[in-house]
Amino acid sequence: MTTERWSSRVGFLLATVGAAVGLGNIWRFSAVVGQNGGGAYLVPYLVAAFVCAVPMLLLELTVGRRLRTDVVSAFRSVRAEYAVLGWVVAGGVLLILSYYLVLTGWVLGFLVSWLAGSQTTFGPFTASWLPVGYFVAATALTGGIVSLGVRGGIERMATVVMPTVFVVLVALAGYALTLPGWQEAAGFLFTPQLSVLSDPGIWSAAFGQVFFSLSVGQGIMLTYGSYVDEATNLVTSSVLITVTDIGAAVVAGLVIFPIVFSFGLQPTLGTELAFTTLPTAFAAMPFGRVVAVAFFGLLFFAALSSAVSLLEVGVAAATNSTTLSRERATLLLTAGVFTAGIPSALSYSPVRLSLAARPVLDLIDESVGAFALPVSALLIVFVFVWAADAVDLRRDLGVFDPLVRYLVPGVLVVVTAAKAVGIARPTWRLLVDHARDGDIGLVVAGGVLVVLAGIGWLLRNRGLVSMERQRR
Repeated sequence: MTTERWSSRVGFLLATVGAAVGLGNIWRFSAVVGQNGGGAYLVPYLVAAFVCAVPMLLLELTVGRRLRTDVVSAFRSVRAEYAVLGWVVAGGVLLILSYYLVLTGWVLGFLVSWLAGSQTTFGPFTASWLPVGYFVAATALTGGIVSLGVRGGIERMATVVMPTVFVVLVALAGYALTLPGWQEAAGFLFTPQLSVLSDPGIWSAAFGQVFFSLSVGQGIMLTYGSYVDEATNLVTSSVLITVTDIGAAVVAGLVIFPIVFSFGLQPTLGTELAFTTLPTAFAAMPFGRVVAVAFFGLLFFAALSSAVSLLEVGVAAATNSTTLSRERATLLLTAGVFTAGIPSALSYSPVRLSLAARPVLDLIDESVGAFALPVSALLIVFVFVWAADAVDLRRDLGVFDPLVRYLVPGVLVVVTAAKAVGIARPTWRLLVDHARDGDIGLVVAGGVLVVLAGIGWLLRNRGLVSMERQRR
């Protein structure tokens, strides 16, 4: 059982918002909106946020506070054999972190470049060794913050970084109001084309984005929930975190899309937008350098806060499950994450490390990044809602219990299947098309289905329901 606590409710909210608001809100949200019809996408996105993400967020926070421990020990408390499932969740999070830090390093590199006045773009940047160097810097900074502890490191960072993020975000949105493309951008973002809502791909993308953006289903909120005091209202906190997360994403859209329409860019460019086309626009606009520094600074702080939360999942598990101190556990896990991230870092460097004609980072994102989250979320739901079947937990969840018990698992299975067959992520089809012998994508997708089937078998045949234990 952990003895660490947030120093205040404000510190808790800032830390959890920091975990939620990351590249998924500012960069990925705008890319997904652009690729899925603009305002039409907001309808399923808001539905997904409040009927799935809020219940899942409340579940993790409640489990964390009730058990006062990390994700591995929480799984173990239901049944000793489930500790391995907890390690699956923690391991998936650390694998995601290994390439997320590469992206964080890119953002840091662009921030430093525009601060120095060199105004780099993606091609020259990745043709040098700078991506690897900034990956090292981002990894070291993340590990250093986590090693300082919950209050001294994570909460202290959040109380500085998150207010800065929102101040900069609002300031950039104010500047975007002065651009000629603002009205067109607002119309694109807030005028839904209801006819496209029949497209299952939009709904799948929205539900997938919500889980990714809010950092639910990864054990992050469970871990952060273990540091919450008993007086904090978790329902109110869950709604507030969700609203803040959505607000940050929408305001980020009001920053990015006016630039897109003012300079004749394509809103469907996706991830290329942040590192290739927006820098070109920054170089041409009035006060472009100031805007670029603010934009990449915003991206970096948001990415850093999310990276810290990802690492904390593993560190908390290691310190509670072993005799390692926080400092030593952080050092070892940071070194492990760094080692795992080297191939991703080298894939966008002079080495151009690739597999099956695809950069390693892309392959990891399209496999581990796409499937680790829904699989870990299913594990959390099945173990703590179905296996434990705790009466107290059901009472705490209240009206959200049926949603998290029935709706969330169903949505996760559908979204995962959609990703496997290429509905939710068009890039997944490219992976299949360009894979050696054409079967790497099918192998990964098949592996995911095997994992899900194995989970179902385990839950059904290993005595998962703890009602018998309660009778005793």
